[in-house]
Amino acid sequence: MANVTEKIWELAEPLAADLGLKIWDVRYVKEGADWFLRIFIDKEGGVSIDDCVEMTHAIDGPLDELDPIKDAYTLEVSSPGAERALTRDSHFEEFIGSKVMVKLIRPLDGKREFKGILKGYDKGDVTVETDDTSFVFNKKEASYVKLDDFDDYIAE
Repeated sequence: MANVTEKIWELAEPLAADLGLKIWDVRYVKEGADWFLRIFIDKEGGVSIDDCVEMTHAIDGPLDELDPIKDAYTLEVSSPGAERALTRDSHFEEFIGSKVMVKLIRPLDGKREFKGILKGYDKGDVTVETDDTSFVFNKKEASYVKLDDFDDYIAE
């Protein structure tokens, strides 16, 4: 699946740039019996419905031509939202200093959910500082790491 999402990212990136957008993430996921291709777009000042519609129109033809997915799927183009999931190295690096919510797969000191400040990122290792402590975990050990504050999603 990574190969499919990489191909689609490569296809979508220049199309998004032509529209003044950037690709935040590409996911190809199965939910129940249905497959979804989700392209998350972003831009300075936020994404509008019109941006999503324009990106959908821009990628629809080239996506059909490339035909990287043989199964039937639903295409969704959307904003990653204010409480966006940090999944890629560039996401973590861009948002150092921002408030985050973390849910770990396995408990750390009896807790799985934390809120704090993203203090560092190095080769998959994430450093978060909470009110009580600072801890490091590998991003693969987390169910998610998301930005925490609707009004404060840009790192200072």
